[in-house]
Amino acid sequence: MYADVKDQLSEELAQIEADGLTKAERQITTPQSAHIATTAGEALNFCANNYLGLADHPDVVGAARQALDDWGFGMASVRFICGTQTQHRDLERAIADFVGAQDSILFPSCFDANGGIFEVICGKDDAIISDQLNHASIIDGVRLSKAQRFRYANRDMDDLRTQLQAARDGGARRVLVVTDGAFSMDGYLAPLEQICDLAEEFGAMVMVDDSHATGFVGEGGRGSHEACGVMDRVDIVTGTLGKALGGGSGGFVAAHQEIVDLLKQRARPYLFSNAVAPSVVAGSLKALEIARDSDEPRAQLRRNAELFRSLMGEAGFELLPGEHAIVPVMFPGEDGARTASQVADAMLERGVYVIAFSYPVVPKGQARIRVQLSASHSEEDVRACVDAFVAARDAVG
Repeated sequence: MYADVKDQLSEELAQIEADGLTKAERQITTPQSAHIATTAGEALNFCANNYLGLADHPDVVGAARQALDDWGFGMASVRFICGTQTQHRDLERAIADFVGAQDSILFPSCFDANGGIFEVICGKDDAIISDQLNHASIIDGVRLSKAQRFRYANRDMDDLRTQLQAARDGGARRVLVVTDGAFSMDGYLAPLEQICDLAEEFGAMVMVDDSHATGFVGEGGRGSHEACGVMDRVDIVTGTLGKALGGGSGGFVAAHQEIVDLLKQRARPYLFSNAVAPSVVAGSLKALEIARDSDEPRAQLRRNAELFRSLMGEAGFELLPGEHAIVPVMFPGEDGARTASQVADAMLERGVYVIAFSYPVVPKGQARIRVQLSASHSEEDVRACVDAFVAARDAVG
């Protein structure tokens, strides 16, 4: 039986390769950092989510190392059986305090957090209204719910109003508006003040996935809802420990107490997955402490992003506008995917590690190299990255 399936899958893989859309996994041979080594040689790393440079911070690593002695290697259980240590609750309370929620609940990843929340709080009599460019984890999580589904054009408030009216006209009991706080492929922030205004007008709740914002967006790094001045108006914040907060694993939902309590009773990824590993919890606690108490990494990150945007603009590259540490370098058109991939390969040969993104990760014709700045990059690193872009563009033609 598999012989026929094998041929079909091989044809599909060959077509992906022919279209220039194959996503190869490059291997690094060092800890995650601004400077890494790969199997192709040493490189400056401009494609990690290591926004605050905490993935190899000595205090974070030290806390994780100490936790192996103090707390062991793994939990070997789910949370409600015997998988909750006191440090799990310490981290949940610290996250809730940081993002301005009553409580939070840890998940193995933010993908699991988004996969578990919708079917718990929204049933067949409810409606979920989602931004069309929301992360795949939100899309998949919404699909698991029996709620009515509505979608609005990216950051389009007129369309959101239309969908809210449709949900109310359809008799929805509960209405939930969900959006990324920062859109990971574009670097745009969601217009949360306007979203909250509309949600309040129509009696809806607001949920924000702040995976690409927690720790470094906003004056205190508390997230996109802080940057937009709506910390007290967002009902649910989901996020990750795998990006700015140390870059380990794990995700969270921070929300009103009743929502967190109900998730503990019914969220399947929480109930049926091992607890986050002790060393990751301890390292994440330390990373959160650093993010909360130190403004300089955020200031350095902003300076790096501003410098990169300025230099790339002077060099004639097409960038999506914004202030986020995600800076998409665009390669539009039918051949854009192939060109972006070739430029990324040429840059690695020149000692700069970036990744090209194309369909289905981004829409067809909108291929890009997503550059991600870090607080651990120096000005020299940023300038070297721009020089590599220029040289690779010239080499690829």
